[in-house]
Amino acid sequence: MISPKLTFSCLALLLASSAIGQEARQPREQARGGIRGVANLFQENCAVCHGERLEGAAQGTPLIGSDLTHGDAIAEVTKSITDGFADKGMPAWSQTLTEQEIIGLALWVIESREGMLMDDMRLTFELTIPDETIKTELYDLKVELVAEGLDPIPYSIAPLADGRILLTEKMRGLRIISANGEKSELIEGTPTVYDDVPRPGGLDWGQGRMLDVKPHPNYAENGWIYLHYTDRCSDCNAISRETKRPVSMNALVRGRIRDGKWVDEETIYRAPVEFYTPGTDLAAGGRIAFDPDGYVFISVGTRGRDSVQDLSFPDGKTHRVHDDGRIPSDNPFVDRPGALSSIWTYGHRSPQGLEFNLETRELWGSEHGPRGGDEINLLRPGKNYGWPAFSKGQNYQGTEVNHGRADLELELKDIEQPVVDLTPSPAVSSFVFYEGAAFPAWQDNIIVGSLKAADLFRIEIKDNTFVKKELLINDLARIRDVELGPGGHIYLLLEHANGGKIVRVVPVQPEQVVER
Repeated sequence: MISPKLTFSCLALLLASSAIGQEARQPREQARGGIRGVANLFQENCAVCHGERLEGAAQGTPLIGSDLTHGDAIAEVTKSITDGFADKGMPAWSQTLTEQEIIGLALWVIESREGMLMDDMRLTFELTIPDETIKTELYDLKVELVAEGLDPIPYSIAPLADGRILLTEKMRGLRIISANGEKSELIEGTPTVYDDVPRPGGLDWGQGRMLDVKPHPNYAENGWIYLHYTDRCSDCNAISRETKRPVSMNALVRGRIRDGKWVDEETIYRAPVEFYTPGTDLAAGGRIAFDPDGYVFISVGTRGRDSVQDLSFPDGKTHRVHDDGRIPSDNPFVDRPGALSSIWTYGHRSPQGLEFNLETRELWGSEHGPRGGDEINLLRPGKNYGWPAFSKGQNYQGTEVNHGRADLELELKDIEQPVVDLTPSPAVSSFVFYEGAAFPAWQDNIIVGSLKAADLFRIEIKDNTFVKKELLINDLARIRDVELGPGGHIYLLLEHANGGKIVRVVPVQPEQVVER
């Protein structure tokens, strides 16, 4: 009788009969280590025991639908494959496969178990707002539709105290959603954005996009609204003239909205045009965060691997300036020759969320890893977060993340490690530290969205250490932004090929913890 608990007893059955030794451990062609290659590796060598869809077969147990005997975390699955279980007929794969092939296979098994395969971006699956009550550990939840008919690729929302919502659409600009869900015309006069590049597979590979929007903490008094976007120009620097292509880079401005128009614009942050690149804005980052002391932070994603660890380049960094654009005298690299004085942290790949925790007075960020290794980080001034020299994930072609490590003389001890490691990658997106009356038992918990997983999570942190993760809403849609609105309700910005939506998460029983 096959145990309902799972083992990897047959994963290497066919490989066990092959030659074992140095020749077998030589790196295979790239396709064998990449995402498709690992899937083929499983089909060729493992499906006979565990089924083509991991559903199990006569010779072996399924790898989906039940717990794994030895754990389903990436480290546990990797160890199971590496060491094998001789008493159950499974040899050690370390005698047959390279370390990166084993990691790739472990990632693929976990991705398959959790429905998060790398090639499924969840752009066109049916988007249905659930009618039923959603039960979580502490609250029963309801999801309410706030607005629909948005551009398929929106980016940010900012709920205001009067019930209106500021909205950015990446290739359209800035709008206001009324308290009853009506969408305004585009606000005139905001920075120019472009929609002239196709979206292969539904993803946005273009340049010149509207990103985050945030009202100033004293918005009620000063009316300032901050816009983070990618400034695009043509024939404006050497690489643009050489490639005959437009170039872009992140920028931050502030302005006010008056009579449907963007007025009083001031530039808060803009990199010198010499740093603008022809690369896509796909990993541009683009979030904004304020602290209570009059500073504003922005995240800038990678534009090239070689520039991320270089403090003379703006990309792959978090930047800190005064809310009027002045450079703070206590920034960590303000006195370092050749370094950009606005840099707060560096070594970032694709930042997706940026929040200042008012309770602990610390800055936090979320970012995409490569294959595996999504992160939530405590962003300490002057610290290095590793990309592209280190990652808990793996390059898409199945190789180790180690670009420039030797040349830079970087070691793992030099790198800040994530507080939360999200492997396999759900494609983590925006997040908030919860504060409000609607869900009092969640105070200071992280509420974070995901793109590929289409899920909403609650994460508990204590003393800057991960405690637990709870799945709140499963399989909703690609959640691009998470924000808090009046009363502590949670607002989600959903992107979808048939049009974006804004929804609101509310408790079924306000201010009451559910007894389970």
